[in-house]
Amino acid sequence: MRNYFNIIIVFLILFSCNKIETGETLEKKDLDNIKSLKLLKDGEIIFGFYSEYKKSVAGSFFTNQRIASYWVDERNSKKNEINSAYYKEIVEIDTVFNAGATYTPYILVTKTNGKSFKVRVDGDKKEIKTFFEGAIRQWKIKGTLR
Repeated sequence: MRNYFNIIIVFLILFSCNKIETGETLEKKDLDNIKSLKLLKDGEIIFGFYSEYKKSVAGSFFTNQRIASYWVDERNSKKNEINSAYYKEIVEIDTVFNAGATYTPYILVTKTNGKSFKVRVDGDKKEIKTFFEGAIRQWKIKGTLR
């Protein structure tokens, strides 16, 4: 029975209806949640947002100022992962389209301090490519790219 339950959970995650959104399509409660995590300031515009789960728990996005991702553990806040990099703090962006059968494509962001984090996004290949290219374009415009 436990195995059956695990299969259902994996199926729901893999075939969820989550899609890439923008700041205009996100609900106010979602934007307020992102602001409460200190990942969004007034005047900052979300160009691409994706959540692998519930938006209140997980999200990856890029704005006119930064790239960010978060995971909020609903049972243990010590397990929360909140990552953000302003474009000027980024030294490298790598894209991984084929992350394996059970993994979501992602951007690997490396900061000037050597720390890195993943920004996960899923959808069809064209949507993923558009998200990746949009984030890199913002970095090239706003960052100190060589």
